Amino acid sequence: MWFLLDACSDEKDSGLFDNFENIHRAGKLSPTVLAAALSASATESLLLNSERIEHRFGSYGIDVLASEAGLRRSSLYSIENDLHMCRTYAVVHFADEPDTHYGAEHGRVLDGNSLGEEFKSQGWAIHKQTLHIGSFDLQPNASQVSRLMQITDNRTLALHVYQLLLAKQDQVFKYATIIEAHHPDYLSHRDLLEIYQYDDSQALSAESVTKLVDLVSGSTDE
Repeated sequence: MWFLLDACSDEKDSGLFDNFENIHRAGKLSPTVLAAALSASATESLLLNSERIEHRFGSYGIDVLASEAGLRRSSLYSIENDLHMCRTYAVVHFADEPDTHYGAEHGRVLDGNSLGEEFKSQGWAIHKQTLHIGSFDLQPNASQVSRLMQITDNRTLALHVYQLLLAKQDQVFKYATIIEAHHPDYLSHRDLLEIYQYDDSQALSAESVTKLVDLVSGSTDE
């Protein structure tokens, strides 16, 4: 199911996108991060978000809501009463020039395939380098996110911002920067802190976090 949204349709959205892009480009792969990513390629990696949703709720699917100019919005859902219940709302900023080593997989992701499932099935290890773990308040029926998650009262959503790295053998590639907002009945702020390693001394600035929250919670249907 596709809904075409113009993520850069006005000056405000353009500014939010630029902030997202700056974060994506600024991240450098330190020796520690590289070692962690390479270690992930040699060991059993964490459950993918898709796997965790299916395990928890008994079903999983993905709706790509918008895909343009290197930016993709999607809803990772489970089936509830024959309806798609968004469990994770994701905004993905892909690398400007995808490496030829994963070009075929990237093409299938752009065609609408689940990102994690696609790369894992092709032998890639996935490492999430966390940039921020936090939360934000979502007003009912105020945005596309609240409607997709069927939220009808004031709720707090967990927020995860990270760089997704792909590793295979002795190579590591920075594939995308991703923002994920999770349904409160799926993952909480505390859950994220238990699942992912997070060094808050390297955290994003409060201004950057506010802008990224706007990029997620301010999205609306056309």
